[in-house]
Formats: sequence, C-alpha cells, structure tokens
Amino acid sequence: MKRMRPSLYSPEMAWLRQTLVGRRLELNLTQKMLAERMEVILSFIGKVETGERRLDIAEFVRYCQALELNPSLVLEEFCAKLEKQHPPMMM
Repeated sequence: MKRMRPSLYSPEMAWLRQTLVGRRLELNLTQKMLAERMEVILSFIGKVETGERRLDIAEFVRYCQALELNPSLVLEEFCAKLEKQHPPMMM
C-alpha cells in the first residue's frame, strides 16, 4: 500500500497557501492587517502562510471571508486539484 505524504506538504496545500497569500497581496494587506481583520495573533498568519500550521474548517472560512473570497469556490477548486492528484478509488 502506498503511503500518503502529510497533507501539510502536499501540492494541493501549497496551492491553497499560494492562493491565500496571493489574495492578501492583491488586497494590499500586510500579515498584521489580516491578523487584525481576523482578530488573531500575527504569528497565526505567518504560520499558515509558511505551511507550519493547518487551518481547520472554521478557520478556513474566516480566513477566506477576511480576504473577501468565497470559501465554497476556493474549496471547490481545491477539491478539483486533489482529485487530479488522487483519483477516487473504485470499489
């Protein structure tokens, strides 16, 4: 059985981080400004952006909202990328 590598380091998670950082930069927000919008500490943003920390689903939604992104659309694109890397197994 093939071992899965940790999702934190997967191409899909790298894409998600790039998407979130790219949007923050599009909005001309610093990490500090985003942290203030989200009411979290600055290191939270830094750790998410560098891949040191995962987002749970509620944090993901809040993160997207703070970046004026539709979380459903981001998740849909994420899932599409995930399926390309790991097609569903047939039973």
